[in-house]
Amino acid sequence: MADELSANPNSPRNFPERGVPVITGINRVGLFALYMKEVRRFLKVQTQTIWAPAVTTLLFLVIFTVALGRGGREVLGVEFASFVAPGLIVMGMMQNAFANSSFSLLSGKIQGTIIDLLMPPLSPGELMGGIVAAAVTRAIAVGCTVALAMALWPGVSLAVTHIWAVIWFGLMGAVMLALLGLATSIWAEKFDHNAAITNFVIAPLSLLSGTFYVIDNLAPAFQAVSRANPFFYVISGFRYGFLGQSDIGDASAVTMAAIGIAVFNLVIAFAVYAVLRTGWKLKS
Repeated sequence: MADELSANPNSPRNFPERGVPVITGINRVGLFALYMKEVRRFLKVQTQTIWAPAVTTLLFLVIFTVALGRGGREVLGVEFASFVAPGLIVMGMMQNAFANSSFSLLSGKIQGTIIDLLMPPLSPGELMGGIVAAAVTRAIAVGCTVALAMALWPGVSLAVTHIWAVIWFGLMGAVMLALLGLATSIWAEKFDHNAAITNFVIAPLSLLSGTFYVIDNLAPAFQAVSRANPFFYVISGFRYGFLGQSDIGDASAVTMAAIGIAVFNLVIAFAVYAVLRTGWKLKS
C-alpha cells in the first residue's frame, strides 16, 4: 500500500470527509480511560481519600455513642450505636462522592490543564459519566471501609434487613452528591468557592438530616424542614435497609422516597449535562 501511494501521490486516500465523526455511538475507550484516570487519582492518595474519612466517621460514632448512648438508650427499637451507624456510613459515602467530583474540573481550571479533559473526543455525557462513576467508586470504597470498621466496634449491629434499600439509597445518595460536586466544579473558580459549598451547604445538610436522631423528636416546623431535605430520605432509606424501619414511614413511603430520589437525580443530571454542553466557565 505504501508503494502504491509513493508511486502515485495523487491517488485518493480513505480518510473520512470533514465533519463526519469517526467515533459513532459511545466512546467506550475514552470513557473508560477517563474513569480510570479519576480512580487512580484518588487511589494515589488513598490515605487521605479513603482511610482518613473512615477514621473521621468512626470518631463520630465513638463520640456520639459515648455522649448519647449511655444507659442502653434505644432508638427505633435498637441500640443507639446500631441506629446511628448506617447514617454515618452513607453520610461518609455522600461527602466523599462530592469531594471527588468537585475537584475534577476545578483542579484542571486552576492548574491550566482543563484542555486535557475538553480536547479528547468525549461528549458532555461521557465526560459527566466518567467523573460521576469515579466519584461513586470512591463513595463505595469509603462506605465499605467504614462499614467494616463499625462492624468490629462493640455494640454495633449491621445486620441487613432489606438489601435493595441499602444498595439503592447508597448508590442514589452517591450519584446525587457526585452530580452536585460536578456542578460545583464547573461553577467554582478557586478552591475557596469549593470549600464554601462544602462547609455551608453539604455539611449542614448532611448533619441536619436525621443522622443522629429521629425527626419525630423535632418541632413540627423543623420536621417540615427536614422532610424538604433530600439528604434525609437518603439517610433514612439507607437506615431502613439495615433496621427494617425508619422515620420516613412504612414500606410504601420508603418506596416512594426511593422513586423520588431517582427522579431528583435525573433532574440534576439533565441540568449538569445542559451546562456542560454550553461550556460555561470551561471553554471561555
